[in-house]
Amino acid sequence: MGIEKIVMKYIEYPEGATPLDYEESKGLLLTHIATQGELDFWEAKNIDQAMLWADKLKHRDLLNTDFICKLHKKMFSDVWRWAGKFRKSEKNIGISPHKITVDLHALCYEADGWIEYNVYLPDEFAARFHHRLVKIHPFANGNGRLSRLMADLILEKFFFTDPFSWGEANLKYSSKTKQRYLVALQLADKDNLDYSLLLKFVRS
Repeated sequence: MGIEKIVMKYIEYPEGATPLDYEESKGLLLTHIATQGELDFWEAKNIDQAMLWADKLKHRDLLNTDFICKLHKKMFSDVWRWAGKFRKSEKNIGISPHKITVDLHALCYEADGWIEYNVYLPDEFAARFHHRLVKIHPFANGNGRLSRLMADLILEKFFFTDPFSWGEANLKYSSKTKQRYLVALQLADKDNLDYSLLLKFVRS
């Protein structure tokens, strides 16, 4: 059985996750992986390394596409060949692939303005950036984890405040907490951009 068939067979997608297509699944670098638990373990190990790297950053040059791609690569490059590269496939979440570059540039440009003109308090700034990044969904997978880490880095590097608690649970495994998180994101998706529930959740 080819590794891509193993991946397609064993990956279990929780609610709100982005399924990989056949070509993306062939990007798995660790050919010994045969179960979802093993995939979770190696991704978590890679993300831990990325967090250590990010924690040591002395600069605040975070609000740009180059850094976002670099962070995603740091988080997943030991596991996935396409880490740090924008997706080329349509997903159940996110914008069309051809819009990713433009929309991501626009988000970062707006965020620079938020900083310059002191538009939002720190928590709302980070929550809004997180939500917008999730909606764009630039990569084949790992967008939620990337977006949450970006929010925490914004809080730490720009505002020198504590990162979010994110419901004090691993969102990959706690279905109840994950549902609260998804409901909060969906409320923010609406036309009136209601962030009240998301702002409560991120500090719960």
